[in-house]
Amino acid sequence: MRIQAALVESTGGPFTVHDVHIEEPRPDEILVRITAAGICNTDLSTRQIWPQPRLPMVFGHEGAGVVEAVGTAVTTVVPGDTVCLSYRSCGACGNCTSARSAYCEAGINALNATGTRSDGSTPLSRDGEPVFGNFFGQSSFASYAIAYESNCVKIPADLAPVLAAPLGCGVQTGAGTVLNVLQPAAGSSLVVFGAGGVGLSAVMAAVSEGCSVVAVDPVASRRAVARDLGAVAALDPRDVDDVAAAVRDITSGGPHHAIDTTGQPIVISQAIAALRHRGALALVGIGKSAEIDIMTVIRKGIQLRGVIEGDAVPHEFIPRLITLHEQGKLPLEKLITPYPFSEIEAAARAAAAGEVIKPVLTFS
Repeated sequence: MRIQAALVESTGGPFTVHDVHIEEPRPDEILVRITAAGICNTDLSTRQIWPQPRLPMVFGHEGAGVVEAVGTAVTTVVPGDTVCLSYRSCGACGNCTSARSAYCEAGINALNATGTRSDGSTPLSRDGEPVFGNFFGQSSFASYAIAYESNCVKIPADLAPVLAAPLGCGVQTGAGTVLNVLQPAAGSSLVVFGAGGVGLSAVMAAVSEGCSVVAVDPVASRRAVARDLGAVAALDPRDVDDVAAAVRDITSGGPHHAIDTTGQPIVISQAIAALRHRGALALVGIGKSAEIDIMTVIRKGIQLRGVIEGDAVPHEFIPRLITLHEQGKLPLEKLITPYPFSEIEAAARAAAAGEVIKPVLTFS
């Protein structure tokens, strides 16, 4: 079947929309007509380093849509179901069977970030030549995508696609870090470093739990949204001499919890310095390495926790997020800027420049 897909044809190159061919679903696959797809920083950063031998490539891992067809082995969804797409997992390893599928032992990279199916094939092609995809088991920067039972979550048909799409990664990661990992008590304090889509999702979740939340971000518009979402303070790190001290002052001795969404060593150090004794730091942002003051960590009894996808099992957590939105506790619409699919590169540039928080592509 001929579809439209946004291709990246060179490492670090732009998204350009082309006609490509998609195969019919195999027995374990699900063909989804995409109605909306969020743009995540992971899409933007990964295209900068994606290797030339695996190009052209279709990214996109926050898809929402309608099931068009299913393989003969699929039992969890049927054509016509409205779905949200998330990360893929094997479903059989020890972590998957103990509700820890974000740490799938089959390898999150192997199932989500190779550009191919497990057997090395790809369901996409152009003029008879392979187009790589299967990103997070979906590659949803396209009018249709192949997905799997592990990452295809049935959702209410009346949920707007632009709200549904970001649930599968960015919102799940930020909110899940609060609700599944840190689990802060009402009245406790929490600081979020980086007020992008993930960070602001964490702000929303923490406010819904009755926490006193501080956001730290250099972008004024993002700080304004954080305050609108209920943060008691939003700091520009460039305006204070000592970020950690400023956070400690606001939180009367230091926050109980901190989340880093930046992956920047200096920010991680600020988070550790800001925390009160026996505080907990969740590391969400992807970075290569960071020097940590081990004596401070030991002396203060700080807990460090790496987090992938908010420790969320999508089939369980995405319905919970939808309920929170219905209750008015997760006002996702305050983060989202819709763009037509044809303007994907403009949307990506706006996101990279910090002009928008969560661009979501819409499909006619």
